[in-house]
Amino acid sequence: MAQVPEAVSADDLHEQAMQDPAYRREFERTQLANDVAIKVIGYRVRHGMSQAQLARKLGMRQPHVARLESGDHEPSVTTLARLADALGLDFSLDIKRGRVRLRYAHRDATAVGEHRKRA
Repeated sequence: MAQVPEAVSADDLHEQAMQDPAYRREFERTQLANDVAIKVIGYRVRHGMSQAQLARKLGMRQPHVARLESGDHEPSVTTLARLADALGLDFSLDIKRGRVRLRYAHRDATAVGEHRKRA
């Protein structure tokens, strides 16, 4: 009988992949957009809303919400302010030379599940 390989967790795969400089650069480049997407999706799901309903609440069109949730587009500071005002979410940015990240309070990380480990 063939041996079944031992399962590897997503965190372990991510940690291994972070050793590759190209992967690390892309992860860091898209991290802000992905973190915002996680917060927006979490809010929408917790409130049982569709993207169209959330868009109306935000005063924007549904495709804009879809782009935010895709994590493919880095939101502007104006968009983050709009999300904070309309949804009561907090966005604290940590801006350092060469990177911009969301700063997570402990309660934020647990609200959307265990947040990715920072490398």
